[in-house]
Amino acid sequence: MSKVQWPVILGLTGLVAMAPWVHAQTRPYIGFAYPAGGQQGTTFQVKLGGQALDGITGAIVSGSGVTARLVEYQKKLGPQDMQLLNQQLAELRKTQTKGASKKKSSDDEMMMMSSEGSAGKASAVAKDEATRKLMEKIQNRIRTYVLRPASVSLASLAYVEVTIAPDAAPGERELRLVTLRGGASNPLPFLVGQLPEYCRKPMSTTPFQVLGKEQLALRKRPEYEIEDRVSIPCTVNGQIASGEVNRYRFDARKGQRLVITTLARQLIPYLADAVPGWFQPVLVLYDADGKELAYDDDYRFRPDPTIVYQIPKDGEYVFTITDAIYRGREDFVYRVTIGETPFITSIFPLGGRVGEPHSIKMKGLNLGDAELMPPPQDAGPGIQMVAAHKDEFVSNHVPFALDTLPEAFDKEPNNTLANAQKVKLPVIINGRIDKGDDWDVFTFTGRAGDTVVAEVYARRLDSPMDSEIKLTDAKGQLLAFSDDQEDLGAGVNTHHADSYFRAKLPADGTYYVHIGDTGRKGGEEYGYRLRISAPRPDFALRVVASSTSVRQKGTAAFSVYATRKDGFDGPIKITLKNPPAGFTSYPVTLNGTQNITRLSFKVGLATQGPINITVIGSARIGDKRIVHTAVAAEDKMQAFLWRHLVPAQELKVLVFDPSSQPPSRREPREISAEVMAQAKVKATELQSKGQKFSKKQVAGRIQQIRYLFDEGLITDDFFGEKTAECEAATQ
Repeated sequence: MSKVQWPVILGLTGLVAMAPWVHAQTRPYIGFAYPAGGQQGTTFQVKLGGQALDGITGAIVSGSGVTARLVEYQKKLGPQDMQLLNQQLAELRKTQTKGASKKKSSDDEMMMMSSEGSAGKASAVAKDEATRKLMEKIQNRIRTYVLRPASVSLASLAYVEVTIAPDAAPGERELRLVTLRGGASNPLPFLVGQLPEYCRKPMSTTPFQVLGKEQLALRKRPEYEIEDRVSIPCTVNGQIASGEVNRYRFDARKGQRLVITTLARQLIPYLADAVPGWFQPVLVLYDADGKELAYDDDYRFRPDPTIVYQIPKDGEYVFTITDAIYRGREDFVYRVTIGETPFITSIFPLGGRVGEPHSIKMKGLNLGDAELMPPPQDAGPGIQMVAAHKDEFVSNHVPFALDTLPEAFDKEPNNTLANAQKVKLPVIINGRIDKGDDWDVFTFTGRAGDTVVAEVYARRLDSPMDSEIKLTDAKGQLLAFSDDQEDLGAGVNTHHADSYFRAKLPADGTYYVHIGDTGRKGGEEYGYRLRISAPRPDFALRVVASSTSVRQKGTAAFSVYATRKDGFDGPIKITLKNPPAGFTSYPVTLNGTQNITRLSFKVGLATQGPINITVIGSARIGDKRIVHTAVAAEDKMQAFLWRHLVPAQELKVLVFDPSSQPPSRREPREISAEVMAQAKVKATELQSKGQKFSKKQVAGRIQQIRYLFDEGLITDDFFGEKTAECEAATQ
């Protein structure tokens, strides 16, 4: 039996590692998933990093056609865990050495034995193989151990096997982990792709960088991993380490019009402890001689870059990706798609009227005879996503807004008061800022005391336009002006570039609404939708967070945020819609001065995993009762200060039984009397030297040992030895 260092093993630091189900449940968190997607018809492994993942039971993916199965969970280990693993490894090496010294004589004996002896030899071989695999497993955990991770919130790891059906719809899903008590984690975007995929080796946990010794924490990548050769079209997956540049070499033919698109910020919207608050990828395209051909560090107003390049001659080409200021970590995850793929750069108009046919023109790359699929005929007001279909491929998705008001188009020339375009209110005007320093001017007749609202939808519909609008009278006197209007529902947009004003008309007469781009830019992609109407009081809701857990027969609550529109100040009743069996909602009402509240609900018996629920808000506006569904969201912090409500696809609740225990993965053998007696002798020696330990400390230590045992990192004999030592210490 190895020598036990009780002051180290049972020290006060890091020993009270009680079972997670003893305490109140903590919501699990995942900070990255790598790779963040895969091709239809494939099965592959995904590595996720997070925290509060103890008691993990599985993974879930939204939508149909994608399944996920938990393969392994690796809790963040501490120094005492490492000491135990090193002790176990040393004992295994001793056993292996003794076994090797006896192997020759044992083999000679086996040659002389009967068939029963042959079975004994097979058993010995199997035992040696099991020992070898255990040693490899322990060595891997020791090798990848990081005492001070760059981000502790990424250091607990889960490995999930994902299977994507061949007919799974391409596009974005949500991936979550689920724990026994904490329920569903926050969601991360997960993409179903159509092209072959390449995936670099997952990164190990990134060490904390010490000022002046940053080089010690840099990733040490072998030369053969610096550059990968790929065949296009394809999607490549990678993670950027600090100071790292990833390179991809490919063959291309003259005339190919390649589109290289990046998903990075869209995969992980905000990095809470980084400035800027997201991964800022940079793409560069080179020829075979290293000459730079194209460069991009964003696409219009989005941080994720896109390169479009027509190949001038047959040959080899290389594209690289890195962070703009050479930061890096496990959560600097990217997906880059390269090929002659269909890509929409703009559509017009940006929206249409509910229930009417829509004639949408699109511009883009590699579209050919692609067909744009409009929103379904029964789609209601709001923003829908549309895409082009070319052969079996689907292009990028772009937003298309639906509304109930009459629609019109701007007609040039209409850039001055003299040639302003006459419109009848209410109206939504679909227009473009066709060129730099262009203005579109619209005129209407109003009456004294009327309130007029002008609202722009452009940036929220992926237009690069940064609008500004103003209201003037017939003499050109300025009555109202707006540049940027903050929008709670803007999601990951950090620049709320759309404009809005509400103004009361001073007299009967003719009025003018002017719209232009703040940067005096323009072009066919600078589309907008301009609503001019009387106020349309309304509201929208966000519910935070997008998941929670609650013990059976307990009570839980969500935070609900309201955005009031066009001056609406009436009460909003918040409740659950068609709550599941066993759920009882406690409706709450936001009065006219409130925009935030808590919605509580009570639950019955435990559920079989997380279930979806729906929160709705209702209000009486005029003679109508308006009902809206609250959009699930995550409250995300960007760059240490700014907070954003990032939309999620589902709102999930897990109801758990507090008396339930996670199933044991292994059942240890009973501790022998001999081992217990030896442990008592050592404990007595330590106690005589003044080394005493509380029951709480010992319980924590036993739990620590049990975790290593359950994970298959220590043997039955080692577990019994260490557990006996702990139990003897309290006697």
